[in-house]
Amino acid sequence: MSGIRRTRRASGLRVVTEALPELRSVTLGAWVGSGARDEQGAEWGASHFLEHLLFKGTEQRSAREIAEAIESVGGEMNAFTAHEQTVFYVRVPDVQLEAAFDVLADVLWNPAFRVDDVESERRVILEEIGMREDTPDDLVHDLFASAIFPDHPLGREVLGSDASITAMARDDIAAYHSAHYRPSNVVFAAAGNLTHEGVLELVDARFPSAEGLRPPRPRPAAVAAQPVLVLSRDTEQAHVVSGVRALAALDPDRYALTVVNQVLGGGMSSRLFQEIRETRGLAYSVFSYQASFDDAGYVAIYAGTAPEHVPETLSVIDAELDRLVKEGLSDDEISAAKGHLVGSLAMSLETSASRMRRLGRSELIEGEVPSLEELVARIDVVTADDVARVVDRVFAEAPRTLAVVGPHSASEFVS
Repeated sequence: MSGIRRTRRASGLRVVTEALPELRSVTLGAWVGSGARDEQGAEWGASHFLEHLLFKGTEQRSAREIAEAIESVGGEMNAFTAHEQTVFYVRVPDVQLEAAFDVLADVLWNPAFRVDDVESERRVILEEIGMREDTPDDLVHDLFASAIFPDHPLGREVLGSDASITAMARDDIAAYHSAHYRPSNVVFAAAGNLTHEGVLELVDARFPSAEGLRPPRPRPAAVAAQPVLVLSRDTEQAHVVSGVRALAALDPDRYALTVVNQVLGGGMSSRLFQEIRETRGLAYSVFSYQASFDDAGYVAIYAGTAPEHVPETLSVIDAELDRLVKEGLSDDEISAAKGHLVGSLAMSLETSASRMRRLGRSELIEGEVPSLEELVARIDVVTADDVARVVDRVFAEAPRTLAVVGPHSASEFVS
């Protein structure tokens, strides 16, 4: 029987918990439904800037006191920013639930935004941007996103730019927090040795009850993807990402596409891994992955290879995509992919942290939290016809986009 329970408070705050009494830990997470794509104009990078600043101190606690309160009991606290959400989480022994909740609530709702802290963290973020520029195997994925969604918030780097972060004023960041960090825009997720009623009591005592909606999400029309985008760098290895636009997060065919992705490049037995690495020895790392948003998505294939092997590597990728469109997947491939997805799903939910992440993401994005059995059923019912339909929808006629970071020029890839 599932221990998942959901409640919506009058403020619009959604609370979802999973009781796991066999564990001796709890993980708490605040999922804010705003991210990099919600930033407008000079706000570029504000969501990520906020993620940093909320750990720098509140009206009652310094940054050191926040860290010590969690780490002194063996816990961990962190956060991440994506295009459509910003997430703060803390994992502690179950006996420290209330203390951890106090810290997380304080961080989320009462940031001090001290001027010195803003300036200190501004320098940290500029260093982070510089590190990204020096990491070509990460940078190529950002380059691909900017090519497949050109001049669109989904194609912008989450970190912001040197110029936008340098220019962002303390009051601008505080205003962004005030506009987006509202109970109606937050899912509070908790998993571990806890009770739903106990979590609700903490929420009611320490979370604001004010109503109010966040600003509407900008939805500029998506222009045509850029076919080729190359960042010329004198690197020892070339990094390539090739892909196509795909499905939104709630598209009914999303489970079928997950099966296709698994066969294409989801593991060591995948078509791309076997052909590019095992058979031809062209790359050490090769894989495919999906990204999905509330109104768009893409499927991408990454490979890191020697510069002289880029043409052959891209030829194999194109050939495998053409083969996918022409031949589809065999029954054995579909069955094996479903088996892998079901098994990995079960193993991925063995900690309170992984359970919390599933709760928060599902509630925020899908508006529901299906049980593990329901998820397994949704994968199991994928048929060969479903696979054929999604291959036709996503890959058959879609123009392909290529991003390259390495010692190359765009002219090499334009026919």
